[in-house]
Amino acid sequence: MSRVTIKTVAKAVGVSAATVSNAYNKPDQLSAALRERVLAKAAELGYDGPNAAAQSLRSGRANAIGVLLSYHLPYAFSDPFAVDFLAGLSEACSEQRAALVLLPLAGEPDQEPDLGALRRANIDGLTEICLTHVVASVNELTRRRGLPFVGTFINPDNDYVAIDDVDAGRLLGEHLHRLGHRDVTVLWDSARPPGSSPREVPADASTTSHYEQLDRMWVDRFRGVAEGMPGARFRLVEGGINSLESGRTAGAYALDQATRSTAIVCMSDVMALGVLDAMRARGLSAPGDVSVCGIDDIAAATSAGLTTVHQPSHEKGLRVGRLLLDPSLTERQVILPVELVVRRSTGPAPRT
Repeated sequence: MSRVTIKTVAKAVGVSAATVSNAYNKPDQLSAALRERVLAKAAELGYDGPNAAAQSLRSGRANAIGVLLSYHLPYAFSDPFAVDFLAGLSEACSEQRAALVLLPLAGEPDQEPDLGALRRANIDGLTEICLTHVVASVNELTRRRGLPFVGTFINPDNDYVAIDDVDAGRLLGEHLHRLGHRDVTVLWDSARPPGSSPREVPADASTTSHYEQLDRMWVDRFRGVAEGMPGARFRLVEGGINSLESGRTAGAYALDQATRSTAIVCMSDVMALGVLDAMRARGLSAPGDVSVCGIDDIAAATSAGLTTVHQPSHEKGLRVGRLLLDPSLTERQVILPVELVVRRSTGPAPRT
């Protein structure tokens, strides 16, 4: 039996091969009746449509955008912020009938990033999820490949859809300051495996050399917290990758200190929920013993009563996708609003 091609379908319908191609790729070019007739005949003959790889070679476009991830592929489906962001990004892809390619960043966090997957990926544009520490390498590679890049944090060197992370931290700092807290532990995650042993980071924001190897986003959020709490004492603790396990481990470290802080600020809600687990395991309560807050306002924060800063993660993904897929959009650097959401996990500082 001979292979069915686009010419086979065209001959059977009595139209040109271009008309058959338009039925799949440019349906607005045909009447509804003609398109239906073409597709029905194609189905009858067993033709599945134009070859995607061949189309890509002819057009020079893959009709796909890539997402650079900070950890193993399953992480993209376990982190609530990432899931919501990807849902928005997928919505933008669906609008343009484009595909989404996930590109996990290979290599260890303390080593030069391995961007091999990005070099090989057949994509038309790129974004990332919380990868401030590799943006210079990514910018250089995307420029060499001629790929548009839209980041998720403020960077004047590229397009972005972001929140003001300093402002987000400041909202939490001002809230805790009003409640009388002056001794605060700040927890943030890293690219290390979940539950990695916590390590303290110097909390003097004026010594910038200490922060060169840290995630810029977390540094900005801490700077905001510090600006909102003049005169407060800070202990900075870095855990593993953003996960409940990392929050439990880093939270246990903070709670077991001889001089425990009256409040714990987490750079994400997931870490904060892990801290609440560690508190329950020790018979402690929030805010009676320690106030706890996070950033993101994921769905689980509501039922946990977690004070947090809301950011529109789904809208962030949606607008990143639209910027990547529609070069005609003129607003290429977008800052989305954030909002303090006060719940029961924070309260007045305990009297000593």
